[in-house]
Amino acid sequence: MIKKAILPVAGLGTRFLPASKAIPKEMVTVVDRPAIEYVVKEAVAAGIEQIILVTHASKASIENYFDRNFELETTLENKKKFDLLKEITEILPKHISVISVRQPQPLGLGHAVLCAKNVIGNEAFAVLLPDVLVKNADAANDLAKMIHRFEQSQSAQIMVEAVPEHLVDQYGIVDVKNTPAEGESMVMQGIVEKPTVGTAPSNLSVVGRYVLPAKIMQLLESTPKGAGNEIQLTDAIAALQKLEPVEAYRMQGQTFDCGSKIGYLKAVLHYGIEHPKLGDEFKQLIQELKL
Repeated sequence: MIKKAILPVAGLGTRFLPASKAIPKEMVTVVDRPAIEYVVKEAVAAGIEQIILVTHASKASIENYFDRNFELETTLENKKKFDLLKEITEILPKHISVISVRQPQPLGLGHAVLCAKNVIGNEAFAVLLPDVLVKNADAANDLAKMIHRFEQSQSAQIMVEAVPEHLVDQYGIVDVKNTPAEGESMVMQGIVEKPTVGTAPSNLSVVGRYVLPAKIMQLLESTPKGAGNEIQLTDAIAALQKLEPVEAYRMQGQTFDCGSKIGYLKAVLHYGIEHPKLGDEFKQLIQELKL
């Protein structure tokens, strides 16, 4: 059973400047809670029990958010604000642990994953990129289905989604013999990084969710620096493909790239209209703005 998930949060968030100059981009709120909480709860809903933050000295607020704040809790209790107290003490279930390891240098996603090697040990694990929110309509989320497929096939799973053909040059695109149906996996031949329009092997782009075997860590240790002079996770996955099948899982949900400003605004709209307390008023506001 896969119980550990790595969340690389050490990046400087340059796409979200100037806000990310002082606030970790992962802590920018989507409606009333930071983006990182949605990603962590996605992992928890898929059965993950240990969240491993690969972090940086400037990101202490992320660790603090998932920790207890005795002074604040005492203040809320004394003021009898029990609803708020419940919200901040029940962000995560009690059996979930959140730990952090440092990425000493910004050497790429592959290097960030490798920084968690000692915590992962010999277990398979998930990787969730915190820039991307995945919103599912049903109770069984896409990550849970990826994990279930991994446990059946023992093949690494890479989440993908279909994008318009004219936008394939903006993404990493997987090469598959046949396009899988939503919610299903297909063995992939490789990943083409930002292919020119008209040359892409498919229109299935890599989303930012992975389920990987422990052996990927050994492959990362021997992976040379690639694009951007960084250790790339995709290079290690390519090496893994030479040893065993790797599958592309086609997601059923919807993604929001909260690393980009327009993607963040889209997320606020979608999550805002479904908010249990604010949704109706927010919909009314949207209608007013249409006038």
